[in-house]
Amino acid sequence: MADFDPRPASRAATGGQPGDVGVDVLIVGAGLSGIGAAWYLQHLCPDRSFAILEGRGAIGGTWDLFRYPGVRSDSDMYTLGYAFRPWTEAKAIADGPSILQYVRDTAHEAAIDRHIRFHHHVKRASWSSEQARWTVEAERLDSGETVTLTCRWIHMCSGYYDYAEGHLPEFAGREAYKGDFVHPQFWPEDLDYSGKRVVVIGSGATAVTLVPEMAKAAAHVTMLQRSPTYVVSRPAEDGVANWLREKLPAKVAYGIVRWRNVLLQLFFFQLSRRRPAMVKKQIVKGVSDALGPEYDVGKHFTPSYNPWDQRVCLVPDADLFEAINSGKAEVVTDTIDTLTPDGIRLGSGEELKADVIVAATGLKLQLLSDVEFSVDGAVRRLNETLTYKGLMFSDVPNLSYSFGYTNASWTLKADLTAGFVCRLLNHLRDRGCHIAVAHRDPGLAEAPFLDFTSGYVQRAAAILPKQGATKPWKLNQNYALDMAALKLGKLDDGVMKFMRCGAPVGDKVA
Repeated sequence: MADFDPRPASRAATGGQPGDVGVDVLIVGAGLSGIGAAWYLQHLCPDRSFAILEGRGAIGGTWDLFRYPGVRSDSDMYTLGYAFRPWTEAKAIADGPSILQYVRDTAHEAAIDRHIRFHHHVKRASWSSEQARWTVEAERLDSGETVTLTCRWIHMCSGYYDYAEGHLPEFAGREAYKGDFVHPQFWPEDLDYSGKRVVVIGSGATAVTLVPEMAKAAAHVTMLQRSPTYVVSRPAEDGVANWLREKLPAKVAYGIVRWRNVLLQLFFFQLSRRRPAMVKKQIVKGVSDALGPEYDVGKHFTPSYNPWDQRVCLVPDADLFEAINSGKAEVVTDTIDTLTPDGIRLGSGEELKADVIVAATGLKLQLLSDVEFSVDGAVRRLNETLTYKGLMFSDVPNLSYSFGYTNASWTLKADLTAGFVCRLLNHLRDRGCHIAVAHRDPGLAEAPFLDFTSGYVQRAAAILPKQGATKPWKLNQNYALDMAALKLGKLDDGVMKFMRCGAPVGDKVA
């Protein structure tokens, strides 16, 4: 078992407690959240050493993993981008390669890439209250070697889904199907669908991205859905943002557009919650206006649930609707009876011919990359904890995680989380403490972690933590409220306890 590049932390960084650590802060994941967290550490906690462990061989996380045709963001880059680094491209709804380059440029310009250890997949982490440190074990996927590292704090930025496995239901007759069958999470580089008949199974963000993109080369593309999803169109380019960038410094223009978009998102979400029937009517009308009065919008684009009970799909420049209007694509709403050698037989008895079937059937959620955490020798099952402010777990010390919004851009919450963690680290240093732990009141009522009916959330309910009925255990899902709580709120809130090295996790410094 090899040691991992041990660099003793300074006395100033550790509060002078006995025992060296490899790094003060260990970030797990070198995607959008992990690179952002490292930037905040460098700027707000310059006296803290850190390292980033990344299981894959490249920076970028989701944006390096997904390679399917047309992969793009379903959020605008003025809110998906970092608060500290303006997005300067013309397109607000950006393609995957552009987002990946943005993340990599951020890492390179801030010299964050020098701190990344690739092919390190974290398996377990053990906390010692006596030493006030984590001992982390990681497997080197390029050599099979087990590596250990000690640190004062772990910040998990590993995303929320399983990179090794997507959600794929069992399809009767799949072994008889003679064409190409693919899952978007593992897109084959050599797949040629030009001039072929394609069926995309699904109706979520991936499906509505794939259909218009594949329709450019395929003979015909069918989006086969069991039930409809809300779909809205908006311009790929933000004319106001591009105009402001010509007139104002980049950071000023970016800040204005970012806050405008944040407020619009909040308004639309709150309106959806308070006036769901009105919002539903407007969304469906927008689709009807795009597809014409003869199209059966009621069947194919009118969900049975309310807006934002599940995530609303975004299509830039109405590309999905244009593909349907051109005849290159269609939507079929039906169930699957079985796959046949030449395609799919539906519940209605109709058969869809398909040379290529794309199962855009969703993600498999995974909590903190399935790392096993233990505290003073006892395994902590995180699904049995409450989430504190959406970024820590009850009675688990010096561990934070990045989890974005379901109703807005991921990075909005990731930025706030990273800033809050830095506040905590500096507070520990200033008070001469070493341990921060959110202590749960045993009588606090619980609620599901996410108030969301999407299939991928419901399938993973058992592995997720809970939220509490009251703050700070209750999730806001609101950027403005989180900004007030995480940037300005008290750290000594009566729930978060600060302790010195060696104190049992139940004891609080007076």
